[in-house]
Order: sequence, then structure tokens, then C-alpha cells
Amino acid sequence: QRFLATKEQFHAYLRAGGEPDGRVGAEGEEEKEQEVEEKKEEEAGSCQGEPPAKRVKSEDLGRDGESQEDAGAEEKEPGERRRARGQNKSRPCMKPIHYEQSRLCPSVTQGCAEKCYFGSRCRFLHDVGAYMATKPADLGSSCVLFQTFGKCIYGATCRFAQAHLGEGYQNLVNTELAKQWEGRSLVRNNLSKDLQHRLRKRKFSFRKAEEYLRGLGKPQGGGKKGGKATESSVEEQEVSNCTAPQESLGDDLQLPALPEQGEDPNADGLQRPDPTGNEEVSSIKTIGPVTDEDMIKLRSCEKRKLEIQGKLYLAPLTTCGNLPFRRICKGFGADVTCGEMAVCTNLLQGQSSEWALLKRHHTEDIFGVQLEGAFPDTMTKCAELLNQTIEVDFVDINVGCPIDLVYKKGGGCALMSRANKFEQIVRGMNSVLDVPLTVKIRTGVQEKMNVAHKIIPKIREWGAAMVTLHGRSREQRYTRSADWDYIAECARAASPMPLFGNGDILSYEDANQAMQMGVSGIMIARQVIEGALIKPWLFTEIKEQRHWDISSRERFDILKDFTNYGLEHWGSDTQGVEKTRKFLLEWLSFLCRYIPVGLLEHLPQKINERPPYYLGRDYLETLMASQNVEDWIKISELLLGPVPTNFTFLPKHKANSYR
Repeated sequence: QRFLATKEQFHAYLRAGGEPDGRVGAEGEEEKEQEVEEKKEEEAGSCQGEPPAKRVKSEDLGRDGESQEDAGAEEKEPGERRRARGQNKSRPCMKPIHYEQSRLCPSVTQGCAEKCYFGSRCRFLHDVGAYMATKPADLGSSCVLFQTFGKCIYGATCRFAQAHLGEGYQNLVNTELAKQWEGRSLVRNNLSKDLQHRLRKRKFSFRKAEEYLRGLGKPQGGGKKGGKATESSVEEQEVSNCTAPQESLGDDLQLPALPEQGEDPNADGLQRPDPTGNEEVSSIKTIGPVTDEDMIKLRSCEKRKLEIQGKLYLAPLTTCGNLPFRRICKGFGADVTCGEMAVCTNLLQGQSSEWALLKRHHTEDIFGVQLEGAFPDTMTKCAELLNQTIEVDFVDINVGCPIDLVYKKGGGCALMSRANKFEQIVRGMNSVLDVPLTVKIRTGVQEKMNVAHKIIPKIREWGAAMVTLHGRSREQRYTRSADWDYIAECARAASPMPLFGNGDILSYEDANQAMQMGVSGIMIARQVIEGALIKPWLFTEIKEQRHWDISSRERFDILKDFTNYGLEHWGSDTQGVEKTRKFLLEWLSFLCRYIPVGLLEHLPQKINERPPYYLGRDYLETLMASQNVEDWIKISELLLGPVPTNFTFLPKHKANSYR
């Protein structure tokens, strides 16, 4: 009881930097002046005010940075309860030009200014002295890249450049330390320029996928409805016009003849003559003996096995499940990690932003990627593309995404009601992959109509190696408790195929109860599905079977590690610092929901219990409990320095987990 507080007491405590009796945390001394903070709060508006989850009294609206427009709306509808759900649309976007007007040319940073690609047309600065005169002040005297790798590739543009700049703005190198990392690949699955060019010019060969899709061109196949025909019909017409013997596969999917000596077996998609008579020259060179692995399909018993029963699986988390966050969870004991959901069509187009979701850190020993798509042609081709170009241990199909943008296009949960397309996607991807294929589903689309127990045996027959079941329907989203009794029923229906359960795991006791339901393992996910984003040390609690009363200083050190990993991954220049800040703020919008173990009346904390306002055991613990965006920005400034002028932030996901 002594920690409970009212809303006014809570915000007054944070504004004062400590309690009235003088108990101030160590971080209170580093806060901004009170006048500046009050001015910020007055100018904040609805996008930087307190999230709607805390707006419970109409008389409190308009305070603490909340918008007067929202207050008026609440007065008009006093009898209705406002709901905050889904995503925040039209969020403010901070682009590099907003916080850095004059940028140094990358060719200067890399030490080859005379080789600038744009020459005299270059819009960036080439004079280092002129750039340093307008560059924002450094954020610190220690550069994590220079300390870790012996060299900072960002040179003068680094926001910690004083740690490695010598006379004449020369970038210093620690030779001994740099040699230790020479030739080592820390991050895999990068998109090369050559591969991106081939994808954009449609010169990548999808031999196995095209062979499978030709089989779907028969009368019982798909691609007949509403103008959204698959590419298989086009492929079939193209094949019928071909005269080369190796292209005549026929309706019975007979194996093609062996290529002639010196011919590349994987390049027939590049060498196929077009209707105009022009032939495309293959860009793939064959070196060494010609093998038959592209024509002989692996049997299911010959595929690599996915042996993760009983392991802790960090789910793919959109926005927040980035590589630095996965490194944090890996350090706390996560056994299996998976990249963020990637859209297959964007991958096939060679979009750099989408390929960035596939990157894998060298510490991730069991790693998979998750794909989203609605049609067998794009999903099968994307699976073959990833099978040839990146290193993964499994590929997961997202059949659980509930958002309208995906659902209305036929992807995500919509596949559960499109059994024909669902089967074609699973069978097609399984036929072109050399690694196991897994599927993540929900209980169903509608709230009281569970269909997962009917679909799971079919998924097993189609060739999937594992299924993950989230114990909620699409209509429930994240606002109801997960149905673990139904998950247990589905685990029995899935046998002998392993089934992982997903939903409402926030303590080791929840994990133990879940494992007693007969599942093969548990998936630990986001804020309201499970607690990896609220408490990433949950993996340690489960493995050590204890409640960890982690201190505010230890939690702050976790955030410090995240910022260091972010600077390594996104860069230590201004653009990298602000991108790290953005993802840090997104994560803080979930971390603030954690209630310290020492303050709880009863253990464990339940994920859908809404806590009252409370004061922590020190100022930093109270600051971390705030759901005000301004307080999240304060924490980011303790780690990454002051925010740029006119900085704005609005979290991607609205807070509705306590509704």
C-alpha cells in the first residue's frame, strides 16, 4: 500500500525528480530543468501525451500533455468508454534531413573521395572541415564500435568521433583489435547488390517453384478467381511456346533431361527464349562438376530435422523483434530466435528494408525467418529464393496475423478459411525448401468458432515440421486470456508432430502450467501475447525457476546494452543514433508495463491485470513505470543524448492489453 499513488502524485513526483522527503535516485541529478520539461509538456499535444490506456477520467484530460481535442471528444460522449486498440495511423516520420541538414559524402567517410559515384553532381559535402563546423555536438567520449572492433567505419560522421579522430580529422585504427575481427562475419543474410539487381530485373531462376506451379495449372488447380490469377497460367503458356527439350516437362512433371556439358542446370529461367526471339544470357557461371540436386527432390526423412522440443522460443515480433533485441533475449537464455515477419512480395522485389528483417547475428545458433503471403506462386518462389541465398534453420509461415492490412489481402489469419490456397502454399514451400517448414496459426477467425483442431492434422499431412498455436482467435486479438485447454486439445490432435503453445506467459509458473498441457514447447512473444517485451529476463526466470526482483539499475543496464547493440547494427552516425532511439522508444512503450516483484501484493504478475499508479523504490524505477511518452524520451536522452529539434514520437501499437 505504501507504494500506491494517485495520478497527480505520480506525475508530480517525476516532475520534482524525487519524493518530497528528499529521496532522489541517482538518475534524478541528470534530469532536465523543470521549466524546460513543463514547456515540453504544454507543447506536446496528443501525439506525445500519455497513451489512451491511462485516460480514465474526463476531468483529467488536458493535463500532462494530453490534447484538448481528445478532452472535447470525451465530453461529448460521457457515457461511452474510449477504446485504444490497433495501430496509430499517420505517425510522424522523422527523416535524416529533419535532423541533419548538411551530410558528409559516404565516399569521404570511406576514404575514397576521388571515386565519388555522383562526381560534380553530388549533393553531399566533400569538405570535412565544413561538415565538422555544422555537425551536432558529440554525444560522448567513448565509441562502442571503436572499443569493440578497433575501427569505426563512420569516421567523422560518428556522434562519438572524439574517441577515434586524430589530427586533421583522420580516423584512427586500433590495429591489434581490428586484426582479431578481420574476416569474421558477425551478421549474415545480407542482400548483395548483385542479387538485388537480378531480383529487380527478374533474372533469378525459380526452377523448382515453377515446376511445382505448373502442376497447379491443371483444371483442379487455383488461380481462377477474380483477376488475381497466379503466375502459373502465364508460366504454362510460356512453356508451351518453348522448344528446348529440357523445358518440356509435360503435365506429369517428368524430370528434365540432364543439361549438356558446360550448361548451368539452374539457369534455364535465364536462358529461356522470349517471344521476340531475343535470348537472355545467363549471369551464372558453372564451375566444377554438374550435380543433379536441382532435379532430385529430397525425401522428408532426408531433410534437416528441427529438434527444439522443450526449448524456449522467442517469437517473431513486428517492429520490436529486431536484431539488437534478439541479442538481449539470447543473453538471457532464449534458445530459438526468429526474425520479424517479412512480406514475400517485397522480398521478391529486392527491397532492402524487407531483407534487413532476415539478418542473423552470429550468436543466434537456432534461427528462422517468418514469411507472410496469400498466394502459392509468390510464397513458393520466395521460399526457393531464401533456400538458395540465406542461412536459416527453419522457415515459418505466418497464418496468425490479425491486422486488417494483411487479412483483407487473404494473408495471415485469412488463410485458415482458404484451405485450398493454404494447402498449396504449404506443399509448395515444403517442396522447394531443404530446411524444415513450420506454421503459426490462431484458434480461428471468429471468437467462438475454433477450427485449429481441424486444420492441424491437415497441416501435418501437407508436410509441415511443427505448428505453433496462439490461444486466441482473430476477433479476440490480444484482449482475452489465451485458451490453454484448447491448446492442449490441439496438441493431442497434432501428435506426433510437435506443437508449441503461445499465450499469456509472464512467469516461470505460467510456463510450468503451460508445459503440463502436453505441448512440445512454449513460444514467448510480445506485450500481450507473452512477456518477452515486458520482461526479457523471463527466459532466465523460467530456466532458473525463480522470480527475479530485478533492480532499476539492472534494467537500465539492459537498455544500455540495447543501445550499444543498436549502434553496432544501425550505425553510430546521426542517422543510426536516431534509428536506435526510435526502436528504443518502441520497446519502452512495452517495458513500462512491468511491475517490480518487490512491489506486488501477490505473485506472479498477470499479463491482463491493470496496475494502479504507484511510486517505485527509487526515482529511476518510477520513471520506468511511466506511460507518458515524454518520460520515455527522458530515458532515451540518458542513453543517447538530447533529441533533435522538433523531435516527435508516437508508438506504433496502441495500449489495449489492460482493457
